[in-house]
Amino acid sequence: MKIPFSTVEYMHREIENELKAKFAEVLKSNWFISGQQNKIFEKHFSEYCGTLYTVGCGNGLDAISLILKAYGIGKGDEVIVPSFTFIATALAVTYTGAKPIFVEVDESSFTLDPMLIESAITKHTKAIIVVHLYGMAADMDPIMTIAKKHNLKVIEDSAQAHGTLYKGRKTGSLGDAAAFSFYPGKNLGALGDSGAVTTNDQEIAIKVKAIGNYGALVKYEHIYKGVNSRLDELQAGFLDAKLPHLDKWNAERQRIATLYLKNIHNPLVKLPVVKEYSTHIWHLFVVRVANRSKFCSYLENKGIETLIHYPKAMHLQKAYSELKLIAGSYPIAERLSSSVVTLPLFYGMTDEQIGLVIHTVNEYRD
Repeated sequence: MKIPFSTVEYMHREIENELKAKFAEVLKSNWFISGQQNKIFEKHFSEYCGTLYTVGCGNGLDAISLILKAYGIGKGDEVIVPSFTFIATALAVTYTGAKPIFVEVDESSFTLDPMLIESAITKHTKAIIVVHLYGMAADMDPIMTIAKKHNLKVIEDSAQAHGTLYKGRKTGSLGDAAAFSFYPGKNLGALGDSGAVTTNDQEIAIKVKAIGNYGALVKYEHIYKGVNSRLDELQAGFLDAKLPHLDKWNAERQRIATLYLKNIHNPLVKLPVVKEYSTHIWHLFVVRVANRSKFCSYLENKGIETLIHYPKAMHLQKAYSELKLIAGSYPIAERLSSSVVTLPLFYGMTDEQIGLVIHTVNEYRD
């Protein structure tokens, strides 16, 4: 039996008629950019997240960049980002001309460690980007307290946390603004690249919308030096068709993850931890193994596909060589990047497949 790392086949098969209906609706409308589908999805996604505003955009990276630009963050400024996450979080800072300042994550939660933030704040710090990594929220209350104390903006990178609850509130509604990715593999994924910004700040929502539309709210009247980053009508329609099913899909991912957590009993495999302040929607089920290459090869030989999220810490990437950060600069990020492995977990996974993953992982020997 071959078990893929992930597939969207079963989700799409369930709602195939709804997706086709959205396609037909958009095709018939002959309106493909910034139309009715965008308005409908933005309204529904705001209601889902518990925010006043949603602004669609091209992708998750753009969503972070647009927020930073809307806040006027640029050259000479610093933005705190977690030491361990996908590089897009840092790239968004770089693209504004600001400097990303890496702060270590809590090793058990993979999210920004509130205890380490204040020592990284300087007179140039303008914002903190918090990543809700793998589907669990960062500990937002202490982070918001620190931000308020130092007059900093808090931006949520919610690209992997569609529907996660922090103390009963949805991610995307916890900071000053939030960025979402709807990359096809996300829990709420489009059928192509797309993203969105959520916020309760009307001024920021208006600025994000304008900046993502060549800097204009009215055609040919350009308020800002903007970019082209808009959520197209097809993707907005597809996302709106999928949104009502998201909680059901997340619940099934949680059921599978619970089976893993209860039944994987291999001391060589360190299981993820769910913190008491957050639910987990298991965008990824990430374990840690000392001899990763052997573990992955073992699973591959058994027909079980794995991936690594993420195999090299950002500060050691060639793209950030100008920061002159050497190995050992961020030991937690380096330990995580050398040991994390993502096991298969997807909606539509059969009990037989789940059982085989559990059995195979338990049988692993170093």
